[in-house]
Amino acid sequence: MKPTWWPGEQHEAFTEWALAQGILINGVSPARFSGRGLGMIATRHIKKDEAIVTVPHEAMLTPFRIPPSFSSKFPAGTPTHALYAAYLTNGEPSDLEPYTLWRRTWPTRADFEESMPILWPTSLRRSNSQHLSPASDNLPEPNSSVVVLPPSISGQWNTIPTPQRCAVPDYETFHQNLLAQQEQRLRRDWDIVVSVFPDTEWEQFSYHWLIVNTRSFYYLMPGQEPPEDRNDAMALLPFADYFNHSDVACNVKFDGRNYVFRAAKKYDEGDEIYMSYGPHPNDFLFTEYGFYLEENESETLYLDDIIFKDLNPSLLEELEFHQYLGNYQLTAGGICYRTEIAASITYMSLKDWQDHVLGYSIKGVDDKKSASVIRDWISTYIKEADTTIRHLEEILSTEGDQCHPGKAQMLLRRWNQIRRLCCRALDTFLC
Repeated sequence: MKPTWWPGEQHEAFTEWALAQGILINGVSPARFSGRGLGMIATRHIKKDEAIVTVPHEAMLTPFRIPPSFSSKFPAGTPTHALYAAYLTNGEPSDLEPYTLWRRTWPTRADFEESMPILWPTSLRRSNSQHLSPASDNLPEPNSSVVVLPPSISGQWNTIPTPQRCAVPDYETFHQNLLAQQEQRLRRDWDIVVSVFPDTEWEQFSYHWLIVNTRSFYYLMPGQEPPEDRNDAMALLPFADYFNHSDVACNVKFDGRNYVFRAAKKYDEGDEIYMSYGPHPNDFLFTEYGFYLEENESETLYLDDIIFKDLNPSLLEELEFHQYLGNYQLTAGGICYRTEIAASITYMSLKDWQDHVLGYSIKGVDDKKSASVIRDWISTYIKEADTTIRHLEEILSTEGDQCHPGKAQMLLRRWNQIRRLCCRALDTFLC
């Protein structure tokens, strides 16, 4: 009798293929988890630090495995991400044939369409992005003006004026404007690939681009200089791509010959085993991978747009000069110091504030005033959550396929997470 977690025949056949490629599989197996899809499960008791999966370099899909006859068609500087997606879409069938069993275990495009905001209909994907896919070029504007993606993803709000970022000095925002960043990368790669293969189909290319985006591993040979763009250091690892993400994860190391995954703790038979994709907030996980965690130690909301609307250009310039401009974080641990600094500039004299940030004096700092300012900022985020939650509940009360119930439920759960985090943070300032 097959165990309840048995993943299916195609995954069993792929596991046999992986073993034939020299991949070492020790006490683990792909498994199907009810309501959550595929992952990795312990098939016996596993000790801490025990090597459970080892993928040799020869079994990995790296840029060196792409035939030069294919890669040489592309201009110098082509992103590695684009090259992988192009190869999986336009490579010679005979070159791709060895990966057939592996590819059959990958998510389908329909899976991505259900969970990845970048493929959602325009009514659910409103954002500040200027880099829509070719498939979106002729779509009508959505009937509703309500933005349902979280602000870190969409860059837009329902309850505050559209951010006028042109008035704000440039600063790095790795975990903000996430959908715009992702769509820009995808559109850039698409433009490169169709210049080489004009008949490329958008649906196939974007599907393979998302496969690479969601299933690649950091890949850098010993002694090799890291590329300017971290996304250019990536490889695909058969079998290891079954691992789901968690903060409690495997110990992972690549020594140039093998990618080795070791158990970070003891596991009993039947336990799911995870690896970490990095210390990312839920909105990043949602955008890049199509899921988010119920409990996330790296959870972060950004208050930048809320704070900027309260500051005039001279105060923004002052914050920039002292390197306190932007990335104002609300986390499970509370408000970051940068946010406290931004709050104090709203009521202190400029001279007192400058002395404060330089460490010369705390004259003029008023904890009660700072708390009041921060409470207002958090309350603004709660108002945004309430507005969006009401709209999503209205969507879910509508009958018919156009309400997109699965996607709306995913958004509703996320917004309720956001509201709870804001309320917990607000409570600390009401004490």
